[in-house]
Amino acid sequence: MNKIVAFMAGNVYKVLVKPGDQVEAGQDVAILESMKMEIPVTISSGGTVKEVKVSEGDFVDEGDLLLELD
Repeated sequence: MNKIVAFMAGNVYKVLVKPGDQVEAGQDVAILESMKMEIPVTISSGGTVKEVKVSEGDFVDEGDLLLELD
């Protein structure tokens, strides 16, 4: 199981996947917003989204769990 974590602090602007979705390496799975900039969260390996741990509007710190892949 792969865990996708936030690489910076910010607000979760958009969650682009849901549980059960098939994702590929290089795909954006969420967009974080910080200082009025939108920064995509891109995954490095593919799989199936097992669980999304955040909702749009949540604040996350660097290292917080965003989602899990199988």
